[in-house]
Amino acid sequence: MAALKYAGMDDTDSEDELPPGWEERSTKDGWVYYANHEEMKTQWDHPKTGKKRRCAGDLPYGWEQEKDDKGQIIYVDHINKRKTYFDPRQAFTVEDVLVKPKRYDGNTAALEILQGRDLSDRVVLITGGNSGIGFETAKSFALHGAHVILACRNLSKAIKAVSLIQQEWHKARLEAMMLDLASLRSVREFADSFKTKKLPLHILICNAAVCTQPWRLTEDGLESTFQICHLGHFLLVQCLQEVLQRSAPARVVVVSSESHRFTDLLDQCGKVDLAVLSPPQKDYWSMLAYNRAKLCNLLFSNELHRRLSLHGVTCNAVHPGNMMYTAIHRSWWLMTLFFTLARPFTKSMVRRQTVYTSDAKGSPYYMAVSIWMATWLLNELFVLFNRWLLGY
Repeated sequence: MAALKYAGMDDTDSEDELPPGWEERSTKDGWVYYANHEEMKTQWDHPKTGKKRRCAGDLPYGWEQEKDDKGQIIYVDHINKRKTYFDPRQAFTVEDVLVKPKRYDGNTAALEILQGRDLSDRVVLITGGNSGIGFETAKSFALHGAHVILACRNLSKAIKAVSLIQQEWHKARLEAMMLDLASLRSVREFADSFKTKKLPLHILICNAAVCTQPWRLTEDGLESTFQICHLGHFLLVQCLQEVLQRSAPARVVVVSSESHRFTDLLDQCGKVDLAVLSPPQKDYWSMLAYNRAKLCNLLFSNELHRRLSLHGVTCNAVHPGNMMYTAIHRSWWLMTLFFTLARPFTKSMVRRQTVYTSDAKGSPYYMAVSIWMATWLLNELFVLFNRWLLGY
């Protein structure tokens, strides 16, 4: 400290504060260096602490690095519509030491999970991506460079969702495509249209769902909750299976729910019966239909991972979280009233789509049933749906 005092470098409040005549700068790849304007020299070590520092991670959300007309690097803040030559990461520099991996929890948002990830070489397909968790997930992927396809029943709403995301970042690559999971014909047509684009498919997120719907049959003669929440997605994955394998490493994310625990799929004889999954109106209860569809999601995800993981395609089933406000309950006024009253105490959708974007390596969502029963059900359902939908 005596040497610093003699050199006139101890008159700052913090040891990290630079002495007069010094300036902190950063390289293109984030390393910090220090310029001494009096002696016209630069150095990597901090003039007071002697430590090397680097910028923490990627640019903050909404920022982009570009070059001006003279070739100098500038930083563009798309949110506040401004430009600067100062690297905003310099406000969050860290010492050049080994940093422990960050732990994530229920309050972590997908933008934090994806911080620093370059997804410009990834194609992501999300069903029901025009609203709710699907929209937030699509936005998170798009803002990190991925080519995102929103597969939605309402094409006009999907196009509006694409526009909203591109308002945040004009370079976001998104497109909307028509997909009605209540029509198996529409699912097959969508799969054919996607294949004609000659695109790879690295991430397929089966997100779309309905809940608390009144009983109705689809054009295929099936109960709508079962077909939209599960069977439509089952067929979609089967139709795009070859594309996923060619794009390996790839992933399928199936959105299930903890409500799968409150039902079963067997009839009174202990067999899987399609009449249980797609019941007549007299045996229909909306929440039970939803629970059964979510249990099917879970079993399907587990079996799909067992079959495709050897080909480089992993599959994860996720529970998006309890007490979360979305519009999935819009078909039942009582549930809508309940969530409206509970909304101040619910978590936001921004925090709830973290698992969709995490780097899990095919970790199945286990449930409280015996191993032999689970294995039997997995194979039984997979064979049943394949025979019924695909004829084998």
